Formats: sequence, C-alpha cells, structure tokens
Amino acid sequence: MSAPIETSKLHDCRDAFVSTLEALGEADNNIVAVCNDSVGSSKLGNFRDKFPDRLINVGIAEQNMVGVGAGLANGGKTPFVCGASPFLTGRALEQIKADVAYSEANVKLVGISAGMAYGELGATHHSIEDFAWIRALPNVPVIAPADRIETAAAVKWAAENEGPCFLRLSRVGVPDLLPAGHVFEPGKANRLREGGDVTLIANGVLAHRALNAAQLLADHGISCRVINMACVRPIDTDEIIAAASETGAILTCEEHTIFGGLGSAVAEVVVDHRPVPMKRLGVPGVFAPTGSANFLLDEFGMAAESIADSARELLRRKG
Repeated sequence: MSAPIETSKLHDCRDAFVSTLEALGEADNNIVAVCNDSVGSSKLGNFRDKFPDRLINVGIAEQNMVGVGAGLANGGKTPFVCGASPFLTGRALEQIKADVAYSEANVKLVGISAGMAYGELGATHHSIEDFAWIRALPNVPVIAPADRIETAAAVKWAAENEGPCFLRLSRVGVPDLLPAGHVFEPGKANRLREGGDVTLIANGVLAHRALNAAQLLADHGISCRVINMACVRPIDTDEIIAAASETGAILTCEEHTIFGGLGSAVAEVVVDHRPVPMKRLGVPGVFAPTGSANFLLDEFGMAAESIADSARELLRRKG
C-alpha cells in the first residue's frame, strides 16, 4: 500500500507570504502594503510594526484600495494590495480592470482566504468565482500556490517582475509539496507525480488531495499523473497537451466553481489541441452552504477517495 502525503505538519500560506514580503521590504524601500481593514486576516501586523510608513489601511473600501495601489505603482512603488478575496475581486472588479489590468500597473493583488476558506461565514464570504473574473482580464497572471514554498517563490517573482498579478491564498493549512529552493515561473506547471493512465490537474489546497487520490489509485494498479497548475493564466499549454497525448484522460480539481476556473482553462486547451475524455471537479454552479472548508471540499466530491472514484469513472469513459 502507498503511504498518503504527510499531513501532520500543515502550514498556512499566509505566513509564507508575509515573511517573504517582510524580507523583500527590508531589501527594497519601494515595497509597500495596502489593505482593507484586514491587517489581522492578512497577517500584516509584523510588516506594519517594521515599516509603519509603508502599510496603508484604507478601511473597508476595496475600490479605493485598488485605486490607491495603482496610484502608488504610478509613483514608482511596488504595492501588494491585500484583502479577503471575495471582496478584493468582487467589489473592486471595475478598478482591477481599468486601473490595474488595462493600465498594466505594477500592482500585486493578493486575495486572502480564497476559495471556501471562510466556510463557516457562508456564501457571501466564499471566493469561488475569482479565477473566472480575473483570468478574463488581459495582462494579469493568476496564481494559486500549492504550498508555502511555492507561495514564497511566487511572491518573490511578483516583486521582481514589472506588471500586475493576482495571487490567490487560502488560510487552510497544507503540507509542503515543492522542493526547497523552488523557483516560480508563470505559465509553467509542476509535475508532482508521473503516470500513464490518467492525469489529475489541481492547484492550491487541492494539490495534496490530488496526490493522495493518485496514491489510492496506484494501490489498485492505476498509474496517475499529478500536475500542480499553480498558474491558471498564463496556463501551461504544453504540459496539458502532453498529459492528453500520453495519458488520454484528464481530471481537474479546484476550490472554485467549475465555470470559468482551472477546469475551464484546461478544457479550452484540450478542445483546441488534443480532445480526450475530461471531467471537472469543483463547486457545480451553486452557492456553497455553510461549513468548514474541508467539509465543503469533501461535500463537493473532492476528498481523496472521491477524486479517485471520479478518475475511475473517467477511465471507464476512456475505454
């Protein structure tokens, strides 16, 4: 029997985000943070203490927050604009479109507690549309790291590269998956496990669940490839085409509605380049009920056992 991914040591990606931001801030006085009365949930307290003149709290005013970030970018700063993802993306979408994407402003949007991380607070606080909203905009890479290592690497990349991006972070603990020293490249996926029968593509908090599902399948003689697709836009077209060509079936898993997110992005590549049987796991076009994030993921068929069952169903379609 294969051992599951070790989950006794779970890490909050927000911690990796703020520790990396603080290190960047020490090296570069142009690094600033902007938030919407979310110093606590964004874990920016230590950044504020270290750099009191480089944290701007605009209060609960997300549209203004994005505008302030764009203004700072125009003045030569590198702003990380942080807020709960449902409010950063939903309330300020027009400002993100006009002030950030259209203007190609050097604004780093950081959606905190994305997906269903605020599970107990209900549908108003779930951020299961943000992939779709932001990836529809030109010029904005959309990134959902799988662990703290990839989070730190993505933050470093964002700070070092001119232009906007959207970094989607959960507050749900995840195990380490990427190797130490990992370097983030936009549009480049990571193959976490080799396999030839079926491919699982996931990101964020679903990556380690996909790996555990692959191990369950391996125990029954099914060879499953697992791809961490942290970058939803630009997406790794070559890796998707290779998966379709070499395994003949693709299953996507995401903490997002199945409309417009990772599954849709992968399906667009598959239908254009290498049509194969495919299934998308996610929230099936409904408002998620109230409950813990892990409960809701299980409820929508994204426990490791359920992912494995969906892969078996896909293999039956593959023939």
